[in-house]
Amino acid sequence: MILYPAIDLKDGNCVRLYKGEMEQATVFNDNPAAQAMAFEEAGCEWLHLVDLNGAFAGEPVNGAAVDAILAQTKVPAQLGGGIRDMATIERWLNKGLARVILGTVAVENPDLVREAARAFPGQVAIGLDARDGMVATRGWAEETDIEVTALARQFEDAGVAALIYTDINRDGAMQGPNVEATAALAHAVSIPVIASGGVSSLDDLRALKATGAPLNGAISGRALYDGAIDLKEALDLLKA
Repeated sequence: MILYPAIDLKDGNCVRLYKGEMEQATVFNDNPAAQAMAFEEAGCEWLHLVDLNGAFAGEPVNGAAVDAILAQTKVPAQLGGGIRDMATIERWLNKGLARVILGTVAVENPDLVREAARAFPGQVAIGLDARDGMVATRGWAEETDIEVTALARQFEDAGVAALIYTDINRDGAMQGPNVEATAALAHAVSIPVIASGGVSSLDDLRALKATGAPLNGAISGRALYDGAIDLKEALDLLKA
């Protein structure tokens, strides 16, 4: 399993939200590129970036911060938030991003996801963000009546690189991930699943591993900034 440290970008800063609420943002670093370099130097093999403003605006907003991260780090990075057309996908991948994460468009324009996955094999992931098992879109502000597994199964044959499953009610709350739902999704589809939302201790990582589900990795944010998870221990645990 891969540990993906999260760098959530709001107004050019590295922040963490509480349950996806933009007004409940804690700034952890005003230099996202320096934070990314620190994660790289600690041994992280991937970076997980989110343009929070972009998710609400429907277009990239924190582009300068992402550009700085890409310029100063060597490890691959994936980015979500406001990526909703082919031109934006192409632009980010041409800038050196390893993978784009498509969330809202997976619901609103699934054909775009399929087109992008065909055009850029291995470089398109889907963000499945859910409250009580139902997908939320547009920066988690809009609820749908679409069940997570049902949406995931629509893309089984699309060539999607990964599914990033976030339980919104766990995100930033330091209450542990939804292990059961994450494992169930990983068993239900053949696409690699990355766990997200609430990963706040080494025990959470152990619990995800212990399910035996074919998980690609786990994303953690606040716990790494707060020191609740020791980064070196986490990397060792997931590599074991």
